[in-house]
Amino acid sequence: MQMGTLVKIAAVARSESIAQAAATAGFVEIRRLEELLSTWIPTSELTRVNSLAGVAPVSVSPETMVVVQGAMRVAEMTEGGFNIAIGPAVDAWNVIEGQRIPTESELEALRPLVDLQAVHADARKQTIFLGKSGMRIDVGGIGKGYAADQAVMAMKKAGASAGVVALSGDIKTFGQLPGGKKFPVGIRHPREEGEILAFIDLEDEAISTAGDYERFFERDGVRYHHILDPKTLQPARSCQSVTVIAREGMWADGLDTGIFVMGVESGMRLVEALPDVEAIIVDHEGLVHVSSGLRDRIRTP
Repeated sequence: MQMGTLVKIAAVARSESIAQAAATAGFVEIRRLEELLSTWIPTSELTRVNSLAGVAPVSVSPETMVVVQGAMRVAEMTEGGFNIAIGPAVDAWNVIEGQRIPTESELEALRPLVDLQAVHADARKQTIFLGKSGMRIDVGGIGKGYAADQAVMAMKKAGASAGVVALSGDIKTFGQLPGGKKFPVGIRHPREEGEILAFIDLEDEAISTAGDYERFFERDGVRYHHILDPKTLQPARSCQSVTVIAREGMWADGLDTGIFVMGVESGMRLVEALPDVEAIIVDHEGLVHVSSGLRDRIRTP
């Protein structure tokens, strides 16, 4: 387990030992980044940033700065749909353990803490400062994609000609399988347990899925899940799942959550406007929407 999830790495190289060394290099890189970015690790940079919220700026590594600035960029692109400061509201819902629905006034009291304007990432000074006491940032929604990107770079350096890094639903591929084949990936059906919605072959691409089926509870026929809309602080309702394919894992990972919150129309408009980004969106009624660049690429089971 790394970054709170199961990590799988496969490498293709000219010898078994190089493939093994490349896979090891990938795991080592993910572990290194986890030590910087995880909010579960008491000594991580982000834990320090959070513990000094409202008090003082914290010096961070270039990697942490890249991830936080990337997250701010995705927030901008998704009209605030993606928000790394949403943590206090997620805690209030406590979807897995608590299964309680917070009151409107509880959520209103937390609203000032979910303010991205109060996240100050100063690239010149290499510091991050959270302007309000009680704020917290968590890059779990973009950091796994970034870690996959960096693991791939480490694997290439170690001599791998192709491979795949999977941090649960965040997958990054590079090169081709022996025989010139691309990497086939299945996209999970958001409502049929164990069923595949579609297959896609990837080459030098990343894929990430955000779904309302990962962590949720149901009450009176309503599904309460962990992807909150930063505007309402309620579970986002317009999609069942969003899968994004991009050149880099960081963008695929951040955009899937942001688009989930935006909904089909705004989300697809964004995807069609971005170079090298494609998406499959399953809306709240279960209808499947596929971006123009993917229509000839997906296979149904």
